[in-house]
Amino acid sequence: MPTGRVPPGDFPIIRPLATDDEAWTCAELMASSDPWRQLGRTAEQSYRIIQDPAREVYVALESVGAEPRVVGFIVVSMSGAVVGYIQSVAVREDWRGRGLGTALIELAERRILRDTPNVFICVSSFNAGARRLYERLGYTVVGELADYIVRGYSEILLRKTTGPLYEFGADRG
Repeated sequence: MPTGRVPPGDFPIIRPLATDDEAWTCAELMASSDPWRQLGRTAEQSYRIIQDPAREVYVALESVGAEPRVVGFIVVSMSGAVVGYIQSVAVREDWRGRGLGTALIELAERRILRDTPNVFICVSSFNAGARRLYERLGYTVVGELADYIVRGYSEILLRKTTGPLYEFGADRG
């Protein structure tokens, strides 16, 4: 958990997604935020991603009254062509700049690095703030996917690694 930005007792709890209401809240947050808004993603499309059983979703919950409120989330993919992929991370606007995005990414990294030495994430070419965050957290650019989601923009693939995949597997027997 980050220090110095939010008093420890006030920092959201991060745990696996548990309810359909949480899933819809995450979907609405995604669809109403950039980069997804600029890329044209709808709440329904976002919901399908969040509810995909092949994905792991972790939510950040702020205690407000009797009901905790979703203030951020992260989606992780541990299967497919790019294992260890952070597919989406979103933080509600009033929680940005307080360390929550970093905390979500660090949680995903711990999860991913248990099974593979590489963590991947994409950032839209127009999303300079997110790219700065990822690079500050140790990610390096490994490629560019031009016109990948929409024409005129690229998705920049970044990677953070603890070593080659072969060495990671060799350590495990």
